[in-house]
Amino acid sequence: MSAAAFTSAAVQTYLAFDYGLKRVGVACGNSQTRQAQPLQTIAAEGAQRFERIAQLVAEWQPAALVIGVPFHPDGAEHDNTARARKFGRQLCGRFHLPVHEVDERYSTTQAIAQGARDLDAASAAILLQQYFDALGAADTNGAVPPNERPA
Repeated sequence: MSAAAFTSAAVQTYLAFDYGLKRVGVACGNSQTRQAQPLQTIAAEGAQRFERIAQLVAEWQPAALVIGVPFHPDGAEHDNTARARKFGRQLCGRFHLPVHEVDERYSTTQAIAQGARDLDAASAAILLQQYFDALGAADTNGAVPPNERPA
């Protein structure tokens, strides 16, 4: 097998989701570049939301999913923490993929500061970038990535 074939076989795609009651931001990235890109915002609820996500999962064939989980500034959980975790469990159950949690505090604020046109998708990209950055730190020192919680 050539080096190029080995490298491409080892590249894993990730989808990230910034969960909201009315909208879900989506971003993508891969293990080779470790650069997250905003994809789209899904403005749907219930079954329609999961149909749209299923289309993205079929198209991108991710190895894992990343979700943002909100906390209060002091780290305390609130109602949306439980909702986001439930969404993560639903993703895991429907798509049979690993789901990793990332602390999403201030992701929207960061997206606004960056001048994002689609705040939800940009927030999802920020979450995925945090995940990739944590993986890079783990590669460097052998530690478990911070803020990573399997759903």
